[in-house]
Formats: sequence, C-alpha cells, structure tokens
Amino acid sequence: MVHMFIDLHEDFAYANQMGRDIIHGKGQSSIEMLKNVDSNVIIFSSIFPHIDVINERSAELSSKYGFPIKSSNFSFDILLSQLKVYYYLERAGYVSILRSKEDLKKPGIKFLLSLEGTDVLKEYEDIYILKELNVFNLGLTWNYDTKFASSCFSKKDYGLTAEGEELVKLANKLGIIIDLAHAGKRTVLDVCSVTSKPVIISHGNAKRLKDHERNYDDEELECIVKTRGVIGITAITSTLPEKTLKGIIENIKYIGESFGWDYVAIGTDFLGISEVPQGFENVTKIKDLLIEGHEDQILWRNAYRVIEENLS
Repeated sequence: MVHMFIDLHEDFAYANQMGRDIIHGKGQSSIEMLKNVDSNVIIFSSIFPHIDVINERSAELSSKYGFPIKSSNFSFDILLSQLKVYYYLERAGYVSILRSKEDLKKPGIKFLLSLEGTDVLKEYEDIYILKELNVFNLGLTWNYDTKFASSCFSKKDYGLTAEGEELVKLANKLGIIIDLAHAGKRTVLDVCSVTSKPVIISHGNAKRLKDHERNYDDEELECIVKTRGVIGITAITSTLPEKTLKGIIENIKYIGESFGWDYVAIGTDFLGISEVPQGFENVTKIKDLLIEGHEDQILWRNAYRVIEENLS
C-alpha cells in the first residue's frame, strides 16, 4: 500500500456509459480496485459529454495521424447523465464527492469532478453552474477548438480567446482548477500568462520523448511549472516512447529531472483508453511507478498542493 494516491484523470462515468462494471470490475480501474491501492484516494473523475460519430473530420484526422481519432457531437444531457452516475456512487456509499477544501481530509475514495472540454458551455459565466454542481476541474478543450480556446488538433492554434481569458479568471475566483490536457500550444502559453492559480495537464506526456500532438514541448512544460502546477503523466500508449511501464517511468523522470520533482504527478486516463502499456495494465500497478526519494511527491503530494491552492 502507498500512503495516498491521486489520479488526475479516470473516466468512470464514460466507462459506465459503455457498459463496464465500474464498481466491482477487474479491468483498468474500479471502486474495488482502488480500495486495494490505498484507503485514501482522490480521483479526478471525468465528465465526457460526447457522442462518437463517423464523419469527414474523424476520417481526415485518423488518416493524417495514423491512429483512430474520434469525432463527436456534444450534449448537455450526457453531462447530466454522467453526473448522476457520480452522485449515485456517493449515495450508495462507494465514494464521496469533493465539495470543499475541508473534504480533502475525509477518508476513503474521493471523486473530484472534472469536465473534459468546454464544448457544452455557451458562455463563460456557465461555470457558476459547474461550481454549484461541484465540478472543480475544467479542461478547456478536448480534441476540438471551442469558443474559449484552441485544441492540440487545431488547424489554426489561436490560443485563448477574449471570452476564454474571462473564463480562466472566473475559474480562479471560484476555485475551479484549469486543466490544459488536449490544449494547443498557444492556449497553454496564454493560460499560463493569465492564471493566478496553479494549472494542470491532467493527462499528457513530454514531446521531447515522443513527438505526438497530445504531448507538450519544453516551453509549455516550463510555463505549467511557473504557475506551480503539475503534469499528470499518462498511460496513453500512443504518447509514450514505448508502450510499456518503462515508457511511463521515462516521462516521470524527464519531468522530475528537467523541471523539478514538485511538478510531476499521475493522470492515467484509465477507463478512457483502449490499449494499456505492458506492465501497467491497471490501477493496482501504481506501486510499480515508485521512484526512490520521490514517491509521495509523484503519487499525491504535488497534486494535493495544487488542489489546496485552487480550492482555498
């Protein structure tokens, strides 16, 4: 057992939507599996309000990058449906949902609700509603550009828009963490110049180790560090230098040794990926990521600091 564990991205509600057993399942992650990791766990639990569709965009991107890329329609109804999953898990006693800084001290499995992409938001003031729904992590983009920011797959990386800048400032005020996973480079740089709170990359890796659109170059990583944020190293196999546990550890060491051990964390993307790295097939393997002298920082302390600084 580890002292504590924080995972910056798992897709519990999406997995439930896909018919997987998120309570007793033996796949990538589940409530029962998390209990075997530690008695004190915080999971950034994603809300992914997307419907997969086939269209010209998905075909074009998949052909261009050589791996399947989903195309989606967006639905506020799906957002509500996935929220209901999380609130059911709380009512049934499986988890508690984080509502305040004080809730961090609660024992057991805690879910920090996270919206992946701003596609369903009509204006930046909509995040007042997100706060009332206890959504305290907000990804600015998924794989599509929005009226607030450009994504990593943008044809024209325009960065943060004027309304996006207002959204970031309001999120800082409301205690909502800004998440730059899937964001374009210009968006990353713009957000880091505007934010007054630490920001995160919930699930992404270093472009220096693997040149991939979902990864981040040194300039972007340095900007995250300057906000006192964290980078959640992920198990997405296409973003790794090799599809193994070693590929994940290489990213952890690269961030720690190049930018400081206070800025590296874990964001597996379990339950949202179709392929897992060899040797890191599920969340119970988290102990295999331990690097001597930095265990607490990587597994929870760095991410915990960012949560505290945003929620305060």
